[in-house]
Amino acid sequence: MRIGIVTIPAPLPSGPPLVERVCALARDVERLGFHGLWVTDAFARGKPTLDPLILLGALASQTSRIELGTCVVQVPLRHPVEHAHRVQTLNLLTQGRLRFGVGSGSTKHDFDAVEADYDTRFKTLTSYLEVMRKVWAGEPVYGPAISLWPGTEGGPPVLLGAWRSERWINLSAKVLQGWIASGIHTSMEDLALGLKMFRDAGGKRAVLANIFADFRATPGNLPMAHVPKISLFCSPAEARDRLRRLEDLGLDDALLVCPSDDPGQLETIAGLMR
Repeated sequence: MRIGIVTIPAPLPSGPPLVERVCALARDVERLGFHGLWVTDAFARGKPTLDPLILLGALASQTSRIELGTCVVQVPLRHPVEHAHRVQTLNLLTQGRLRFGVGSGSTKHDFDAVEADYDTRFKTLTSYLEVMRKVWAGEPVYGPAISLWPGTEGGPPVLLGAWRSERWINLSAKVLQGWIASGIHTSMEDLALGLKMFRDAGGKRAVLANIFADFRATPGNLPMAHVPKISLFCSPAEARDRLRRLEDLGLDDALLVCPSDDPGQLETIAGLMR
């Protein structure tokens, strides 16, 4: 099972400027042998956040080998043609290392902020993904086709972040390039059921994202109101055992969140892979 890192940058009262922190993190993730670095997407949650595509563009300049991914971008919030063009640009800047994790969105405030329809988000997700895939194939959609930059034809691998259901599992396995479950919302039992459905449908890459890790006696504050269902708030030894259980379920990737106020724990997380 591959191990990646999820970063959720947050303002800190002291220390290096944000750009220095995120760039140093990217270099450390690559140096320590992690498989990839992933970012999240939110902007109307009552706290400062960063645009995921712009952030990954900056991180691409600091790395050369690791995957750079989103877990996950809320597709219904952006115009699909313009969005596809920006993703194409990022795919080029990362030299094909982009892994485009997508989802329908789950927070109404984000939709209200851009006057998007929250109630139709699932239908919008599938229709917008179809449009984006046509753009990456060089096909016209609403008007002239968007010219493709050489080397970006077909777009990046797309992985769907979604609940386990036949509809979403089939889309992930049969049309897209993978399925992303959430450590915040998914129990071990649900994960096992979802993985079986995904494999039975022919799915190749199964990812569990947003596994919050904190080995301190008193973990730091979480960026959500409830405790994640799958986490590594424990000793490193117990964390290694929990990751082994996830691997035994058949996961291909586990994406861990290192505390932003204690980046030194990244070294400890890296030790779990040895």
